[in-house]
Amino acid sequence: MSLHERVSGRSYDAVVIGSGPNGLAAAIAIAQQQRSVLVVEAQPTCGGGARTAELTLPGFHHDICSAIHPMALASPFMSSLPLADFGLEWIHPPAPLAHPLDDGTAALLERDVSETAAGLGSDGPAYRRLMDHLTTNAKPLFGDALAPLRLPKHPLLMARFGLQAIRSAKGLANAYFREPAAKALIAGLAGHAILPLDATLSAAVAVMLGVAGHAVGWPLAKGGSQSISNALIAYLKSLGGEAITDCRVESFGELPLAKAYLFDLAPRNLAQICTTELPASFREQLNKFRHGPGVFKLDWALSQPIPWKARQCQRAATIHLGGTLEEIAAAEGQVYRGEHAERPYLLVAQHSLFDNTRAPAGKHTAWAYCHVPAYSTVDMTATIERQMVRFAPGFRDCILAKSVMAPADMQRHNANCIGGDISGGMMDMWQLFTRPTIRLVPYTTPNPKIFICSSSTPPGGGVHGMCGYWAAQVALKRVLR
Repeated sequence: MSLHERVSGRSYDAVVIGSGPNGLAAAIAIAQQQRSVLVVEAQPTCGGGARTAELTLPGFHHDICSAIHPMALASPFMSSLPLADFGLEWIHPPAPLAHPLDDGTAALLERDVSETAAGLGSDGPAYRRLMDHLTTNAKPLFGDALAPLRLPKHPLLMARFGLQAIRSAKGLANAYFREPAAKALIAGLAGHAILPLDATLSAAVAVMLGVAGHAVGWPLAKGGSQSISNALIAYLKSLGGEAITDCRVESFGELPLAKAYLFDLAPRNLAQICTTELPASFREQLNKFRHGPGVFKLDWALSQPIPWKARQCQRAATIHLGGTLEEIAAAEGQVYRGEHAERPYLLVAQHSLFDNTRAPAGKHTAWAYCHVPAYSTVDMTATIERQMVRFAPGFRDCILAKSVMAPADMQRHNANCIGGDISGGMMDMWQLFTRPTIRLVPYTTPNPKIFICSSSTPPGGGVHGMCGYWAAQVALKRVLR
């Protein structure tokens, strides 16, 4: 059945194409203003990067992409929504993050800055200097940082953050710390930026995620990331919004009449749909938008918890694997040179230690990915599992089944993951401020009815919904008054 048949010729104030966290945030922000809104999703379930499925064995629930959600709680918009009333329950592990080292110890990011510092030995005072003030002022920091380029409401705070953020992660770690543990902790945080650790701005993500860990935690959603999407959809419907799934939009002409169209899509996908609605010159700019490296992801059904050498890892749902700052920097540098790291930096999540809905009684799940060159076809399964065994001897003996997702598989699950890029595009110095093109208001296009609300707009990737929120504010001001 076509989209036109499914909506029975109705018209709307706004139509949102794509139901990732940003698309749903945009739809909710518009529906909150008593405007009619329809969300159209290509996949059978809503959520984009926030979805859950039985990828391995029956009863084992794995997050398809995003798994741990500090920025959902840091988000000024998403944290304001009554999602608990619609079934969303956050689970906070005792520690947000662990980073094991080869000697059997681990650096822990605790909720409390002082407790974290106490575990970093002689680097503790330097860690407090880095994190104390920013964590104390986390709420205004999040408000200014998770926004498009503009004059900040808290300029002195942003200047203090900016002095750290403008650095490379490697430069920040070496400037503040002397011991391997603290340096490794910063390197693991910076790895989320999917940038070389000697790149300008790679420190920004490390500092922001560290502050988030202290201020709001690194929680997981009970039942899986799909629970976030389900709660957003339920809240949207309570406001009168509508959602249609399993309906791929191939051309703009398929869409129902509306005053505004907000696309939670990668730039090149928008260009393919709006072939006559956007000028050729603008579509060319969209097609030139640069995507970053891809990811190679594994999900495991396990017979028991991961047997970490460092017992502290049992206190955290998120584990960063890769060893020292130097090792992680080398691995991420290889990826940016188009190579595959022999000892890659891994992001690991062990949900079932803290959420018994993820696996059958007595069994467990684990989720991990490494960065690879975009469109890579190299099977990294053995490489990833070697890195797991390095820090958890006997890990292979725990595996009951596994799911393998190469970059092409990531893109099949979510068409926005171009070449396996899960961050909505390169977040280097240039493209951070020109997402997706050079425009004074980045969410707009030459067509006054068409807006972009995906993570390819500021403030970029992450399950925070702020790209959608800001795009919705522009649409409300310009065409939905």
